[in-house]
Amino acid sequence: MKKYVFEVLSEVSKAKAKADKVNILKENETWALKDIIRGSMDTTVKWSLPEGEPPYTAAEPHNHPANLIRENTKFGYFAKGGKGDQMPKFKRERIFIGILEGVHPEDAKLVINMINKKTPKGLTRPVVLEAFPGLLRD
Repeated sequence: MKKYVFEVLSEVSKAKAKADKVNILKENETWALKDIIRGSMDTTVKWSLPEGEPPYTAAEPHNHPANLIRENTKFGYFAKGGKGDQMPKFKRERIFIGILEGVHPEDAKLVINMINKKTPKGLTRPVVLEAFPGLLRD
């Protein structure tokens, strides 16, 4: 079974050497992981959601109905210039809250940090560029 995105990023933050961080990212490559990294670090990605932490009820860590590896496909609704631009603001925000309440609480924190453009702990631009060339477009 694939690791949760927060588990992969936690391993990266604990690794000391750049090569170790790159290997962890490459070994656990998923679109959800790459979306979180790009959404957090790429300045060309702008979000159509208010900054800060929205009011939501976090799922139980041991019993959450969704997984970020599937839910990340909905990020396109939140990116400016994406499929959510024509959607009413309340509907876009309701989808966002649904993701936060459905995924593991630690993954939900990553999604909130992504929208607020906070780089995941332990990640640097050189590490990301070596692990996923071409991911960051700025």
